[in-house]
Amino acid sequence: MIAPAGRLLYVGGQNGTDSTGALRDGLGAQTEQALRNVLAVLAEAGSSPEYVVKLTIYLATGIDPGEAYAATAGVWGDRRTAVTVLAITPARAGALVEIEAVAAVPAG
Repeated sequence: MIAPAGRLLYVGGQNGTDSTGALRDGLGAQTEQALRNVLAVLAEAGSSPEYVVKLTIYLATGIDPGEAYAATAGVWGDRRTAVTVLAITPARAGALVEIEAVAAVPAG
C-alpha cells in the first residue's frame, strides 16, 4: 500500500468492547465491534476506511483465524488493505482480538 503524502493517523489497539466498555461475546462479535471502533476513530479524525494503509490484527493464542477473517469481511468488505495477523496473549482478560490501523488523513 502506498499512502498519499500528508498526515497519518495511528489508531491504537481496539478491542471488541461496546460503548459501555463491555466486551462482546465470542470472536466474531468482538472482531466486528473492534472494527466498528476503528471506523469510529477514523471518522472522528476526518479519515475513512479507503485511506487505511495497514491493519494489524492480534488474536489470542490458539484462536482459529477463520472466524475472525469472516467477521472482518462482514464489516471491512473487500477493501484492499495490507494486513498482518499475530497470535498473542491478550492484556485484557476475555479479549480474543485487538485491531490497530494506520491511515492517511486527507487534506480538507
